Formats: sequence, structure tokens, C-alpha cells
Amino acid sequence: MLIHETPLAGAALVELEKREDDRGFFSRSFCREEFERAGLEPTVAQCNLSFNHRKGTLRGFHYQLTPNAEAKTIRCVRGAVYDVIVDLRTDSPTFLRHFGTELTADNRLALHVPRNFAHAYLTLTDDAETLYQVSTAYTPGAERGLRWNDPALAVEWPVTVEQVSDKDGNWPLLAEVPVASR
Repeated sequence: MLIHETPLAGAALVELEKREDDRGFFSRSFCREEFERAGLEPTVAQCNLSFNHRKGTLRGFHYQLTPNAEAKTIRCVRGAVYDVIVDLRTDSPTFLRHFGTELTADNRLALHVPRNFAHAYLTLTDDAETLYQVSTAYTPGAERGLRWNDPALAVEWPVTVEQVSDKDGNWPLLAEVPVASR
């Protein structure tokens, strides 16, 4: 695996280091020791698979409050998504800054999302599917979210958002949420 830093400390792109021959290729997609050496959260408590029928489907921004904050590693295994993370660490120099990248079945990149970051993605193709490795089990009472179209975040989504759940469309705007509650 090749681990590349992003502009947000602790977040990383994970690239496969392929061993190819005439059959195809083999690569490790996760290695606890390599994650630890790179300073990434290596714990996997849960794996999730998300399938989306239509291009323009948005999921997020989701996060969980401490002590249930999650680190996630997201990979698109079918189709393509535009994946965005927001730094919610109040002591971070990149607090409330975001980073977005395209994850596709073809580029086989994964995005490692540290704890205390919000995460969302928008499907760029029909029938897009993502696989998540998550450090902490889903805890409904700890779940929170940011509005995907919050003007304070100013995320530039690469395609029109066509479908979003009621829950994701109604998260509060940052201006409505005290910093201590995020």
C-alpha cells in the first residue's frame, strides 16, 4: 500500500501497490502495521457496504460524537463517488476545512477519515457501491451530521445532487450548532 497525506492532518489516500501478471493483479487493501506506521487508526470494528441506484445520490455528512467517534476507510468498489471530509477538531489548524476526492472502482483509491471528521459522498455513476471499514460500531445516540449544502462549508459538488434522504437534507447548518455540540 502507498499512503499519501492530504491537506487535512490525519486524513490520507490509500493507494494499492499492485503486483501484476498476466492473470491480473494482487494487492493488500489494508495492513494494520502499515496504518500504524503512517499514524492512521488501524482498528476495524465493523465493515459496511453501501449501494446506490442512481448518479447524484448524496449520503452524509455523518459523524459520531466522542467517545463513539469513528475512524473510517472508504473505498468505491463499483462505479464512482466524490468523497468529502470535514475536519471537526476544534483544536486543529484546519478546523471546518474540507477535502474532496474521487474514489472509483478503476482508480481503486481509498480515503482514510480520522475520528472527529464528518464524511459524505455523492455518486458520480449509477449503481455505485462503497465499502467502509469503521473503527467503532454505529451508535445511534451519538450520530450527528452537517448539512451537505451548508454555505459555511461551500463544498463544490461535481454533479447535481438528485437524491438525499430527509435526515441528511435536514441536518442543522453550522451557524445553528454551538461549537461545543459538534
